[in-house]
Amino acid sequence: MSFIKEFKEFAVKGNVIDLAVGVIIGGAFGKIVTSMVNDLIMPPISLLIGDKGFTNFYLPLNDKVREFVAANPGASLEDVKKAGPVFAWGNFATEVINFVILAFIIFLMVKGINAMKRKQEEAPKAPPAPSKEEVLLAEIRDLLKTKTL
Repeated sequence: MSFIKEFKEFAVKGNVIDLAVGVIIGGAFGKIVTSMVNDLIMPPISLLIGDKGFTNFYLPLNDKVREFVAANPGASLEDVKKAGPVFAWGNFATEVINFVILAFIIFLMVKGINAMKRKQEEAPKAPPAPSKEEVLLAEIRDLLKTKTL
């Protein structure tokens, strides 16, 4: 089998196409979850903690950074990073929230799909059509019932 023919056979298999569709939908879904976290969940949290979300939360790791933060009290995380090393835990916390929400939604989707599959499996199937022999025997039985001995 030639290399090109083998690759074509691989590329058009159902699993590869299903995977490609899943990756594309997953990427778009990830953007929806990110927007939900950044635009709907983090603003109320920001009201509670008095900041614009967790993204700018960090711990300075040396004195030079502490001095920079003291001299520039509203500096962005990017500016502080230019001054020296920081332990920027806020963005990580936001990403963890994104992951938990995404995992929960996927869990609910899989749970719903499994429930639909179970309902399909539990649905009673129609009995199979009787064979020719069974039909013939039923006719003979019915004829015998009508005759009196």
